[in-house]
Formats: sequence, structure tokens, C-alpha cells
Amino acid sequence: MKRPARPLAAVLVSTAVCALAVGGCSAPGGLGAGEPAPPVSAQPQPESLWPQWTDHSVSGPGKPVGTREPPPQPLKNAPEVGPGGLPAVNVQDVVRADKQMKAFAAKGWIDAPGKVGLRPAVFRDLTGDGSQELIVAADAETGRTALTVYTAEGTRIVPVLFTVGRRLAVETIGGDLLLRTAADDGSEQAVRYHWDGERMRVVSDERRYSKSLPGCESDRPPQPRRTDKYGQVCE
Repeated sequence: MKRPARPLAAVLVSTAVCALAVGGCSAPGGLGAGEPAPPVSAQPQPESLWPQWTDHSVSGPGKPVGTREPPPQPLKNAPEVGPGGLPAVNVQDVVRADKQMKAFAAKGWIDAPGKVGLRPAVFRDLTGDGSQELIVAADAETGRTALTVYTAEGTRIVPVLFTVGRRLAVETIGGDLLLRTAADDGSEQAVRYHWDGERMRVVSDERRYSKSLPGCESDRPPQPRRTDKYGQVCE
């Protein structure tokens, strides 16, 4: 005589009880009481298969070498840097030796905005090595300004940044250089440069717009915050 088949639910309950009896009570993570945790293995790190085809620079990891900018080259025919560093060299001689700036050398020095020529030279430590870099800006007839940063490599002078902007204002933030320029659409562009061991490289680039809302007057002197008929805050 055959035994009656056991209900499926009873079979499942019996199986679960047997599993608990064998494994005992376990923690939510799967470890039993007093059982040591397995060692944590180190995560694998990327490894290039063709290192010569990879650019490890700050601005573009993974870019082909063919698209990478060549390293800055020392100026030919520039004065040598002596014990006094860049502050001791003749700045006009440095400008004459630079193909991108030499056109301004004949314009001479200027002491106020609105004129054409070289602004007074400025020296700041932008590379963090304790030595000062030379910053030269020249205003052109077009209203644009060319700016170059020079650093010293031994006795040689190397340009590590060249840029041109309209109504250029320059600031330093620690060892970084912040350049503000005005665009034709009324916006202001703020570009921040940081030394990457080879050149001054862009680390942030922001464009800001300043436009009046309907019903707001933009030519008035600064006033307390107020709202227009639309409930918007006038700038």
C-alpha cells in the first residue's frame, strides 16, 4: 500500500529546518557568530597596454600623443637667468626674444589704461618652487591684451602661458592665475590657470551674463534689492 504524498509546503518547511540545523544561526552578512571576516583584496588599478599611446597629463588622460601639445621651449636669444632670478633680467630683452610678444617691445611701457604698450612687469611665484615667474601684459590698438607668463629653467627662460583677451583683468588666487575678459555679447569670461609641472593649464572656465530683466534699470547706481512688477529681483 502506497504512502500518501506529502504536501509540497511540508517538504519545503522540512528542508529549511534541516538547512538551519546544519548551518546554525548566521549574521545578515552570511557569517556565523565568532566567524572571522575574509581579508579584503586590493582593487585592481588601470594598467595601460600601450603606454606610448597614452597621455597622462592633467587635462586629458587617454588622449593620443599626436594631439598633445608639445612642451614649452626656452626662448632663443633671451637673456640668461642669473642668481637674482627673473626679477633681475631685462624684461624688454625677454619680450624682444619672444616671437609672440616682440611686436610690443617697440611700443614702450605704459602706466595707465587706455594706452598702447607694455604694462609694468609683475613677478609672482606660480609654480610653487619659491622662485618668481615673470608676467608680462601688452595692450594693443584693437583693445585686446596679450599676456605671457615666463618661468626659469636653470639659466633659460621658458614661456609657459600665452593668451589674448579683450579688457583683460588679471588676478592671482594663491598660486593660480585668474584672467577675466569681456565678450562682445556683454558676458564676462573667467579662466583659471594652475601650474601642472610643465605649463599653466586651464582648470576652470566660466562665462557669466549680466542682463537686466523687464522693468529693471541697468544704468542706475547700486541700490538696495528690489523687485519689479513681475516679482523678479532687479540686478
